Amino acid sequence: MSGFLTLEDGSVFRGDSVGADGFAFGEAVFATAMTGYQEVVTDPSYAEQLVCFTAPMVGNYGVAAGRGESKRPHAKAVFMREARGPAWTDWLHDQNVVALSGIDTRSLVLSLRERGAMRAAAVAGDASVDEALDAVRAQPEMTGRALVHDVSTPEPYVYADLGRARIAVVDYGCKRSILRRLAGAGAAVTVFPHDADADELAEFDGVVLSNGPGDPEPLHDEVAQLQRLLGRTPVLGICLGHQLLALACGLQTYKLPFGHRGANHPVLEKATGKVLVTSQNHGFAVAPDDQDAVTHVSLYDDTVEGLDFPDLQASSVQFHPEAGPGPHDAWPILERWVEEVADAA
Repeated sequence: MSGFLTLEDGSVFRGDSVGADGFAFGEAVFATAMTGYQEVVTDPSYAEQLVCFTAPMVGNYGVAAGRGESKRPHAKAVFMREARGPAWTDWLHDQNVVALSGIDTRSLVLSLRERGAMRAAAVAGDASVDEALDAVRAQPEMTGRALVHDVSTPEPYVYADLGRARIAVVDYGCKRSILRRLAGAGAAVTVFPHDADADELAEFDGVVLSNGPGDPEPLHDEVAQLQRLLGRTPVLGICLGHQLLALACGLQTYKLPFGHRGANHPVLEKATGKVLVTSQNHGFAVAPDDQDAVTHVSLYDDTVEGLDFPDLQASSVQFHPEAGPGPHDAWPILERWVEEVADAA
């Protein structure tokens, strides 16, 4: 079955449907990781997004239940130069993900780099390009969208009940690999909804603010709870959690033209001069208004990749220290933080 992608600027990219039939609307973005396609599609940070893989072949090592970053896919569609199967393509179909193979991904990525991430529609089947384009332009922009409610756990739950430090994780769209790494570092882990109360969180030895989708700026209630929490227990922010910590500390955030998504992003650790190759997935960034607090910087575009507020016992990283998927350069960050929290408890 044929299909196509149309961007809000009127560009059309045609391919073959290898996933679910139908339509998918969202923001078209691209991911540069060479592996980890199942992790990408199941990462809650990709909610309301259509993902173009830059790797020339996707699906060649199949799928496995243990690789999912959540219970279900969150990316609404995927685009590939060449999809391999049948395990991968069957999984996409069974999971109701629109997927197109044979797309000119090089041209698509160049378009998104030059013009920025855009609203888009993926169509698997017969449809009018004009009708799809009209529907795309009626969709909301990603800027201003609060999406954490749709991906957060509705109720608290215990992930690991034994450990040398009691850690609360605020789930703004938390990846399973973050929980695995915390438990593996020796933490007892309890996961809370995005609107968790600061008083309840303050009873734990430390709090992790997870990754998640959407714009951090409209999450006023979540920021207010963080402001009530800061200084009462150690806090570590990851990705969206990093941005929310920044907002709670009086900094600003803004939308990047096409974001950082992939497993090959170089980040400078300012204190040591060491360069970490990191896994990233975000479309918003923290404005560098307080250089004294900045601990890490992107070597792609100098954006803020880490913050530290020692007086508040709070720090954060924009990249993903759990590296799911990705290189392991940043793995020690979670282990060191858990050890510090345990020693202070």
